[in-house]
Formats: sequence, structure tokens, C-alpha cells
Amino acid sequence: MTLIQLHYLITISETNSLNKAAEQLYVSQPSLSSSMKELEKELGITLFYRSGRGVTLTNDGLEFLLYAKQLYGQYETILEKYRSAENHKKKFGVSTQHYSFAVKAFVDMAKEFDMSRYEFTIRETKTAEVIHDVSTMKSEIGILYLCDFNRKAMEKLLRSANLEFHLLIKCQAYVYIWKNHPLAGEKSIHFEQLERYPCLAFEQGDNSSFYFAEEILSTNEYPQIIKANDRATMLNLMVGLNGYTLCSGIICEELNGSDYIAVPYQEDEKNPNSTMEIGYIVRKNTILSKLAGVYLDKLKCCLPAVCSP
Repeated sequence: MTLIQLHYLITISETNSLNKAAEQLYVSQPSLSSSMKELEKELGITLFYRSGRGVTLTNDGLEFLLYAKQLYGQYETILEKYRSAENHKKKFGVSTQHYSFAVKAFVDMAKEFDMSRYEFTIRETKTAEVIHDVSTMKSEIGILYLCDFNRKAMEKLLRSANLEFHLLIKCQAYVYIWKNHPLAGEKSIHFEQLERYPCLAFEQGDNSSFYFAEEILSTNEYPQIIKANDRATMLNLMVGLNGYTLCSGIICEELNGSDYIAVPYQEDEKNPNSTMEIGYIVRKNTILSKLAGVYLDKLKCCLPAVCSP
């Protein structure tokens, strides 16, 4: 087994195609296929299912890919430390629920580096994909939240994915609306006051558990609800339809502007408040890269600066 074979394997898994991988690697498709067959023979497992539509990893292949990425990642770290290579780009990725502060921290981190030498990626995505991205090492860090309602299910899922959760901040529920919403002048907002307006929620997929919801009080019965899949659309719906969402109250005006406010949510017997525990997830027993360390530092600096009182 060689580092070149591991690099080949990782590239094939990213492209799902021997032809596309061969083009990226500047090798012939027969040579690439032969190298993978040799690796499969040495390991005694089948790494790929091959078909006319391309290649997909087997269960054994998926498991081996995790070890391959860890090993090859350490190799790249050594290269970065001891070799000056202008054409070698270090990769760093973050997957996150839809949080503007996570993007702000990413921006602050990227500004500290020569971006021509790095390949940065940030993915605002569904909760299940945040977990999947970090567990498969597509991203080094994931940002999500736990609460009393989802904690048991989420912690079980994180354990099965070999991930660990690190708390960053605890927040009470706020009603997030635009500044000209009819309820914008309220000091606090009760659930019954929201019945006339559509609740906005991030779509989590057709078969997703409600434990994956990004919004607090996800099990409440909402008379009106609209689901969106990106933060820009969510903000447009707040303005166009006087929509609202229940969230942490953390607002980053530098990125979202000053047109949106967070009003404290006032609980009652039927609709109690809930505490969000926002944190980051990483793979267990993994030494974080320098880039990950800088990003986490920026994240911790952003949270107090953008938290609503």
C-alpha cells in the first residue's frame, strides 16, 4: 500500500468516477483501475462497486476511506510543515447549521491567510449532513446545537459516528423577525401572538427526524409554517410575509445588516422556553489542524460580540 494509492482512492471517492479521477490525477484510466485492484488484492476487500454509471464505495470501502483520509491528511500536514510547495494547497472545511456567526468566524479566519495557498470550504447545510461531513472528514469541524428535547437522540447519533460535541455557548429562545414586523416593538413575545404569522424553518429533508430541526420548540403546533433551505431565502420571507423563526437570538449585523432583530420569547405553561447549547463537533481522538484552531478562536471571539443582550 502506498500514499499514491491512498491519494487515488480519495480522489475516486470524491468524483465517483474512474475517468474523472484519472483526469484530475493526470494518469490513464487503466493505470488507475489497475492500482485500485492491486490495493483491493492487498487488503483482501472490495473497495468499489463498478457500473456503467460510475463507481461507489462498498461498506468496506467507506470504512477504509476514513483511515486513508486520516493517514493521507497527516502526510499533507508533514509536507506543509517541512516543505515549501507553492502548488500544494492545504484544505480546510467547516459544515454548519445556518448560523451567520459561523460564517463571520470563517471570514475572519480566511483573512489571516494567503488564500492562494489554501482551499477553504464552508457548507451551510442540513443537520444530518453536518454530522455526515465531519464523520467522513469532508469537513474538519461542524457547528450545531443541542437542547433538552434533542440531546439524547443527537448524542447517540454522534457517538455512533465517532464524534464528540464541545459546548461554545448557551442561549435562550428568541423570536427572530425583521425590524418593521408588527411585533417588532414588543419587549417580549408570547407564542399566541405569533399565530397570525408564518413560522419559518430550515428544511431538513423528506425523511429527517424532527430531532434534526435547527429551530427551538420544533414540536410545537404552528398554524402556519414555511420551510426554506437557505438563510437568504429565510430573510426574504421575514420581510415579504412577516415571517419569524425561533432561534438563539445571535445576530451578526456585519453580514446580515441591521434590518433584523431578536425579541425575547416569553414562555407559558403550554409553550415553555428552551435553552440552546451551541457547540462544535469533531472526530474523536483527532488532533486539530492549525486552521481549525484559528477558526475556533475566531468563533469564540464572534459569539460574545454578536450575542443579543
